Amino acid sequence: MKVWEIAEEAARAAADKKGYDIIILNISPISLIADYFVITSAKNRAQMEAIADHVIERLNTCHQSLLHREGRGTSPWLLLDYGAVVVHIFKEKARQFYALESLWGDAPVHRLENRQ
Repeated sequence: MKVWEIAEEAARAAADKKGYDIIILNISPISLIADYFVITSAKNRAQMEAIADHVIERLNTCHQSLLHREGRGTSPWLLLDYGAVVVHIFKEKARQFYALESLWGDAPVHRLENRQ
C-alpha cells in the first residue's frame, strides 16, 4: 500500500465515525517528521476515541501497524503515529488553538470530500 493510500484510508475511517473538517497535509516537501498528516475534528471525547479505534482497526486490515499513540484520558488531542502518516484527532477548540494547518501552511492540502 502506498503512503498516500494509507493517509486516505485513515481519513475515510475518520469520516466513517463522523469526523469533520478532515484534511490531509502533504508535509513531505517541508519536513522529515512524516509524509502526511491527517487532521480531523470531533465533537467530544467519546467521538475522538471512536474515530481513533476505527482508524486503528481499518489500518490494521491494511497491514499497517500503529507505532505510537498519544493523548489518552481527558486530552483534547489524540495522535496516532504510523511513521509516514500521523493522524491527529482534535476537539474543535484544541484544533483551533494548535492550528496545525497554519503551522504547516506551506504544505499542500487535500480536503476529504464528504460522502453522503
